[in-house]
Amino acid sequence: MATEAEPKFSNPPAAELDNSTSNMLSGDEDQTEAIILPNEINGNWISRETSIHEARLKAKAKRRLRKNSSRDSGRGDSLSDNGESSRNVIPTSPKGKMLDRKSRMGKGRGLPKKGGAGGKGVWGTPGEVYDVEEVDVQDPNYDEDQENCVYETVVLPLDEGVFQKTVTPIVQEYFEHGDTNEVMELLKNLNLGEMKCTVPVLAVSLALEGKASHRELTSRLLSDLCGKVLTTNDVEKSFDMLLKELPELALDTPGAPHLVGQFIARAVADEILSKSYIESYKGKVDCENARAALGRATVLLSMKRGGLRLDNVWGTGGGQRPVEQLVQEIDMLLKEYQVSGDVGEAEHCLRELEVPHFHHELVYKAIVMVLESTGETTFKMILKMLKSLWESIITVDQMNRGFERVYKEIPDIHLDVPQAYTVMEQFVEQCHQMGIIVKELRDLCPSRGRKRFVSEGDGGRFK
Repeated sequence: MATEAEPKFSNPPAAELDNSTSNMLSGDEDQTEAIILPNEINGNWISRETSIHEARLKAKAKRRLRKNSSRDSGRGDSLSDNGESSRNVIPTSPKGKMLDRKSRMGKGRGLPKKGGAGGKGVWGTPGEVYDVEEVDVQDPNYDEDQENCVYETVVLPLDEGVFQKTVTPIVQEYFEHGDTNEVMELLKNLNLGEMKCTVPVLAVSLALEGKASHRELTSRLLSDLCGKVLTTNDVEKSFDMLLKELPELALDTPGAPHLVGQFIARAVADEILSKSYIESYKGKVDCENARAALGRATVLLSMKRGGLRLDNVWGTGGGQRPVEQLVQEIDMLLKEYQVSGDVGEAEHCLRELEVPHFHHELVYKAIVMVLESTGETTFKMILKMLKSLWESIITVDQMNRGFERVYKEIPDIHLDVPQAYTVMEQFVEQCHQMGIIVKELRDLCPSRGRKRFVSEGDGGRFK
């Protein structure tokens, strides 16, 4: 075979080369047929090594295309003469091949496998609804107890530390909104366990440090919780704990025995404590504070039989009082201050009223008192009081509103007090200098219109 292959790859004779070249350069179109020789491709002479190398490349390209024929079948791909595909095939990554749900066997219609229900992370075809899976009794892992098993959320009972951190904010927020239903819902979601009787103790302890309105809200809370969250036995245990802790409570609140006695009396009146609760302690109390609390409760209950209403034992809250009552108490406050001159006591009484929305009435009454007075003593005392209250409790809005009320009513006041305009201008100027009111409010102060009559006998007097 080697001897037969030699003539194919041997160099052509010189005569044949001259004839072929002369035919190619003659320009005759009829004689331009290419002479294809074994060692010639497309009219170019190549060596034996080059032709072998190109044959290997073609075979390699054919093997590669044959390997991917299953994927490229049906796409109209074809090979050119040099072994290249007529379409630009974009190589896909292994990850892309895994996500391709079409058949790779070159068969079928090119639809997704299993109707789109196959592949990783797929739970079936879109819209498919799964029925309840029946338990297989023949399953080796089958357990009869699992069929009747009921799963519930278990809330652990609160210990003392967690109880303080959880319930204290609830009670403090209740002092702001006053909604007992919200407190009941929050307490029902907690597993209080043995700490139930501690809820009234915590509420009363916080109320002792607060205002009278907070104590009234606490009494209402205990009344509403009894029967829904607490039992009468829980309430009795809570007051027993309060009587034992009275010496410690009295250190922070000196009037604690007196106030706890009022809580006990109110609880008996609300029927959340039995009437025999106080009698059960007779002759059994060694603590002086506990005796004082029980004695206070006994006195209040005896007064109830005489007509006293214990639902007002803490007084009526500021926002719940009638306006006439608030006006009377403010008048008494100003009269007491006019006699004593104690600014601190006046501020304390104003805070006790718990009516920050009604402070403009105090400003109005104080200015009217200045206009109706004859000496400078009241003038200076009211200035001093307003300056102190302005720096501590009365807001800008309430102060401005009180002055504006006087501005509107000064024509009527002038009928009874002829010098009202003059005194008002002086008082407003002093308040502005002391920083009680701003310049804009001072400029709004009304002044009496002065008209000069030059008629005969008038004498130049102002009317």
